Amino acid sequence: MELIILNEGLYQLVPVSKTMMEHIHLLAPVDCMGICDILRQKLSGYADTINLHVMHDGSGSLIGCICG
Repeated sequence: MELIILNEGLYQLVPVSKTMMEHIHLLAPVDCMGICDILRQKLSGYADTINLHVMHDGSGSLIGCICG
């Protein structure tokens, strides 16, 4: 699974790491897009003025995920 990050006009694929999943406890089976939503909530904040999910670490905007 990879996150799609938009940073300064370029899209980047960032592999999901164990540190990203740290402190996430799944109580039921979740599909890939469910995990993507959980990571979106954990790693970004929504900026309604620009209608994007901005990463907390300043690495860009979270666009979505690629499951595979």
